[in-house]
Amino acid sequence: MLSAALCRTYENILIEELRPAMGCTEPIAIAYAAAILRDALGADPVAITVGLSGNIIKNVKSVIVPSTGGMHGIETAVAAGVVAACPEKKLELLGTLTEADRARIAPFKDACRMTVDELVTPCTFDLSLRGEVDGHTARVRISEHHTNVVLVERDGVELTADYAERGNAADTADGRADRTLLNVKDIVDFATEADLTRVTPYLRRQIEMNMAIAEEGLRNTYGASIGKLLYRDGEADLRTRAKAFAAAGSDARMSGCELPVCILSGSGNQGITASVPVVVFAREKGASEEELLRALVAADLITVHLKTGIGCLSAYCGAISAGCGSGAGICFLDGGRYYEIAHTVVNAVAILSGTICDGAKASCAAKIAMAVEAGLMGYEMTCTKRQFYGGDGIVTKGVENTIRNVGKLARDGMCETDKEIIRIMLGKAE
Repeated sequence: MLSAALCRTYENILIEELRPAMGCTEPIAIAYAAAILRDALGADPVAITVGLSGNIIKNVKSVIVPSTGGMHGIETAVAAGVVAACPEKKLELLGTLTEADRARIAPFKDACRMTVDELVTPCTFDLSLRGEVDGHTARVRISEHHTNVVLVERDGVELTADYAERGNAADTADGRADRTLLNVKDIVDFATEADLTRVTPYLRRQIEMNMAIAEEGLRNTYGASIGKLLYRDGEADLRTRAKAFAAAGSDARMSGCELPVCILSGSGNQGITASVPVVVFAREKGASEEELLRALVAADLITVHLKTGIGCLSAYCGAISAGCGSGAGICFLDGGRYYEIAHTVVNAVAILSGTICDGAKASCAAKIAMAVEAGLMGYEMTCTKRQFYGGDGIVTKGVENTIRNVGKLARDGMCETDKEIIRIMLGKAE
């Protein structure tokens, strides 16, 4: 029996994680910071200096910013945030833009003196904006995760408290629930026996939003249309349909679709990958709503658990963790519990760990399809009494030991890989 305190922590993790966002979260975080900057100044800035960690630059470079008429890039994200000017909407602020607002984005980009620099920072998620207008200056900094406002000031007067997030937990210094308390055994027990009353609205929203964008990606042409390629007008088998729906959601999202997504680990692609295949399997199986919700709890929390050791942004493709999560959720849906889910996770991790993240863009959809396949193969191996053993590469005896290895690989081992990816993307490679 799990303690009430641990159940509350797991509930808080889900509530904190399952939030809506419109568009790729890195450009939206920049837009959010720009909206705060404009709000602090009280007028549109005439000059803005943007400082970004390399991983944010990587994830903003190629992806289309929603509600901008197909524009992409850092300057577009900044301009869209200034024009939106509604920081209270956080990661949904671009959904407020009217046609008249959209028409202002390009002229503002042209008129504002904007410079962009890479920050020298140990933090993989770090962004700083400084703006000027009419002799006044303001600064905004967001660090560690997409809505974590750590500094706002105007003319040297600190205003951070007016914009900082107020968490629903006090487990950690930043007020967020303590994710280091996650482990596969307790996650499975929580998904099996916990009262889901508090988290049900968030899970329902996850289903509604993420399936809506997946269906949109199958209806229309976005990016490379990986989802449509796999779906084949509905003729694909269940396994392929699960991959197709997840990929289609990413097709749409990476190409500027204006439908919101329920994110996970700060990522819409991870939110889609962890949840959509589970929903597809549940609907095929005729599962009850409670069975689906409990399977999603397992999928979501296992994804967050894997991602906690990796960190917010890295050279390690986050969809791989979410693919493991979806495999675990499908295993749970079919009656698997700790033993089966632990083996599913280890098997899936062993298949695709090391896949690189080279920024948000159209090919993310194909990586998502492969991540879902790895999760499903990991589960199928478990069903047929097959497994990878300790000593097989990064696999170590025990699921928690293997998860720690993945975190170390991504966080420490792939640091130089990350730097080289960024150099290549910025055209600085020799």
